Amino acid sequence: MENNNQNANSQSQEQKTPSTPRERRPNPHRQNNTQNRPQGENSNRPNPNRKPNPATPNKKPIPKQEVDGNVQDRPAPNGNKKPNPNQNRNRNNSNSNNQNRNANNTNQSKKPTHSNGKPGNKPNNNQNRNGGNNKNRGRRKNVTTVNDTMRKYLDINDKVKDATMNPWRNADLTLPGKIRFTPLGGLGEIGGNMAILETETTAIIIDVGMSFPDETMHGVDILVPDFTHLHALKKEKDVYVIITHGHEDHIGAMPYLFKELQFPIYGTPLALAMIENKFNEHGLSQYTKNFNFVTMRKQHQIGDMQIEWMHNTHSIIDACSLAIETPAGTIIHTADFKVDHTPVDNYTMDLRRFAHYGEKGVLCLFSDSTNSHNPGATKSEKVVGKTFDTLFDLAKGRILMSTFSSNVHRIVQAMERAVLHGRKVCVIGRSMERNIETNRALGFVDIEDKHFIEVHEVPKYADHEVLIVTTGSQGETMAALNRMATDEHRHIKLKPSDTVIISASAIPGNEGSVSSLLNKLMKAGCTVRYKEFPDIHASGHAAQEEQKLILRLIQPKFFLPVHGEYNHLTKHAKTAVECGVDKRNILLMGDGDQIEICTKYIKKVKTVKSGKTYIDNQNNMTIENDVVLDRQKLAEDGIINVVAQISQSNQKVVGKPVITTHGIVPDKDDKKFAKEIEVMLETMLLNMKPEALKDHKDIENDIRAVVRKHVSRTKKRYPLIIPTIFIV
Repeated sequence: MENNNQNANSQSQEQKTPSTPRERRPNPHRQNNTQNRPQGENSNRPNPNRKPNPATPNKKPIPKQEVDGNVQDRPAPNGNKKPNPNQNRNRNNSNSNNQNRNANNTNQSKKPTHSNGKPGNKPNNNQNRNGGNNKNRGRRKNVTTVNDTMRKYLDINDKVKDATMNPWRNADLTLPGKIRFTPLGGLGEIGGNMAILETETTAIIIDVGMSFPDETMHGVDILVPDFTHLHALKKEKDVYVIITHGHEDHIGAMPYLFKELQFPIYGTPLALAMIENKFNEHGLSQYTKNFNFVTMRKQHQIGDMQIEWMHNTHSIIDACSLAIETPAGTIIHTADFKVDHTPVDNYTMDLRRFAHYGEKGVLCLFSDSTNSHNPGATKSEKVVGKTFDTLFDLAKGRILMSTFSSNVHRIVQAMERAVLHGRKVCVIGRSMERNIETNRALGFVDIEDKHFIEVHEVPKYADHEVLIVTTGSQGETMAALNRMATDEHRHIKLKPSDTVIISASAIPGNEGSVSSLLNKLMKAGCTVRYKEFPDIHASGHAAQEEQKLILRLIQPKFFLPVHGEYNHLTKHAKTAVECGVDKRNILLMGDGDQIEICTKYIKKVKTVKSGKTYIDNQNNMTIENDVVLDRQKLAEDGIINVVAQISQSNQKVVGKPVITTHGIVPDKDDKKFAKEIEVMLETMLLNMKPEALKDHKDIENDIRAVVRKHVSRTKKRYPLIIPTIFIV
């Protein structure tokens, strides 16, 4: 008890006044531990015979500490006792902290110790928590030792992953060849797809499609690409036509091309069969001898290229992408596609072949950009069949279903529902009938003849027993559905009990005609099913996640987005950058741009002639550009006709000139306007030199200029002016 009191007093005196110097004792770390330790006794072990001090009943016992029996314990500060481990527990005020720090520094200067305060002992947890002088504070524990072997395999795996993300380096980058890619349609627009891929000796034309006119192209039914560049190309190289699938925007211009130029054609049986139907309509059946049927997953030698057709999923049967081996490297052209994992015919996209070519190394990827703004993935075609189930259950009378005539999978789904509901199928529309019969002949449509009826047989059946499959989903004026809506169809008259299903989305530019068709159908009293059912239509083009999948499978060096308007191409390019394609290796093209590609670079080299040819589909004849321009001029600004006789002797108008206008002034102002033109004509003749009357063309041009200036100043219009002058 006296020792404990003395120890406490000595500690309090150390905090208040400087302590007297202690006798220096030898450092146990610098001496032989065995010499200073009593034999058979370990001074650090607790004494089991020691009794608790009755004077301090509430004092907490000193925690047991494990010690190293080979190291002598450090002497206590007062020379008699070990330091109290609970001494520094309560250090809440700054003065106590400073005093304890000073005391520790004093002890360290006198005697070097281990960082844990005692030689050979484990760290005192109380001291670490209370701010003791611990050199291991903040040091990480259980750190993995990275040896040379581990670092070696880390480097190896980094290189493997880098090679995986850049497989184009697997290709032969020393190839000296160069290729050129020239789109003639399909860029900056939807539809009209056509492009040329050239080497030094060979040129392939990838698809020859048509597009639809806008509302300003009066009397024009379809547009086809300008073939001027092909005329020059044929004189220099071997030219071939490569068809990816049978949609109109990929084969619709084939008859018009073959009326000018004839080339060998390569494609799948369905695509070539649909082209054959077009050739027969245009009187070109002799050119079917140019057909070459291809086998998927097999390379075909075409000129100095090897081309493989790879099956993909789209809104038509037998759609394909292309893998093209060229002297410069491998080119992948997706054509139109979406990644449908549950297609109607169960033939999914051949992603293994895409991965195969991606692993070998692809120089450049051309990919469909039509739905590049759509996030996620495009819905499967099968969702439309489920919607048909609902619509067929709701319909009480006849059902009229309209979609694209080439979307056979959708047509088949509607026919199958009709068979299940006991309805007969009537197909109306020339292109629809032709495509259905072609697909039945090739075995793609397996519906028995007994389920089909002719259009004149429809009245023989009750309304709830009839399904009519027809054309006209885009509001085409001459299509069957539009003629039904205007009560001009010879056989089908719409009823209020009819249900009309329009299973298609409006092609850009056709929104107005589709809206007009809907209005006509609703005025007829029909129930129209269109966009209120979200799954009534499924796109055939890939959305962003599907585009990313192809980009990651191929991981090309260069990337060229195709098929779509400029905003679609731009968005697809951004997606490609997100998927690891260097933005310096991406180009945005327009129709007529010629791009040169080799293993070292990609660049635009020149621009070739491109454009559109206008077609009147009623007689399959070409409409010249100036005719369309005149029609636009007439529609927008009107026309003025000036007929006059001019006397050569006195330079005056003989009689009264005949002036007629259309689209300039209302009928009640015709006479006033004609008088204005007459006065201007007389004034111009008075100021004209006599020798000017010798050339009719000069006089007509002068009259045209004077009238145009007057009308533009007074009416703010620029009409078509036709002067007819007689010199007498």
